[in-house]
Amino acid sequence: MEETIFIKLLGDYPLTRILNFLLIHREFDYSLTDIAKNSNVAWSTLNLLWPNLEKNKIVLHIRNVGKAKMYKLNSANKIVQSLIKFADSIVWDYTNENILKGKKRVIARIE
Repeated sequence: MEETIFIKLLGDYPLTRILNFLLIHREFDYSLTDIAKNSNVAWSTLNLLWPNLEKNKIVLHIRNVGKAKMYKLNSANKIVQSLIKFADSIVWDYTNENILKGKKRVIARIE
């Protein structure tokens, strides 16, 4: 798994990997099994961290698919909105500073 800018900046920790996955795929909902697998976090670790994410309304239960509960990032939450702006900002800044050297800088920013 390639390390993202978000993980490079905040550190490679289980919660960071979970948030990174949810931020990248924020338009979709996922089961806890899929979140654990795709964020490369052990199931037991996810189960320790998940109740706090739900309690603080960082994630929302969206629907059930069979026996699986599906969750996604709660984009209506002010903390999540700030986290999205932060994550998008560091990606833009990294892209402008490291990838587009010598090329025309990206002017548009996600607001």
